[in-house]
Amino acid sequence: MVVNTELCAMSEYRIYPGNGKLFIRRDGKPVFLGSSKSYSLTLQRKKPAKLVWTQAWRRLHKKDLAETQTKKRTRRANKVARAVVGLSLDDIRKKASQKPEFRTAQRDAALKEVKARKASNKAKGASRSGSAAGAGQKTKVPKTVLRNKRSNTQR
Repeated sequence: MVVNTELCAMSEYRIYPGNGKLFIRRDGKPVFLGSSKSYSLTLQRKKPAKLVWTQAWRRLHKKDLAETQTKKRTRRANKVARAVVGLSLDDIRKKASQKPEFRTAQRDAALKEVKARKASNKAKGASRSGSAAGAGQKTKVPKTVLRNKRSNTQR
């Protein structure tokens, strides 16, 4: 058997038959009120959205949504491979598919080549400049001397 219930205009709770009051407003609209509390607050012209215990307030402040609505699923962004300035996409894929041992061997070979180049450059530089101490370094000059040089060039 289905029981015909009304909704309270203030609290939005169900009103079963034999409970509550039916209040007719001046404009002729019937207003069902479930309790003396909601009747009193309606006469005082209180807004249901400002009363914490009403369903209107709970709806406004997003309470009780867990049981009615499931959490939205977030879509994960897909990773897209892109070419870099120095490498094309095919080159990047080739490097990724190479075995790590092969890549480490390549890296070691490149490092040896760089070290050899540096050593040969150092040997050339040493033979050219002779045995000057700190050939590649600047000699320290006091700041006052530097200031004097700058002020002379500006005049």
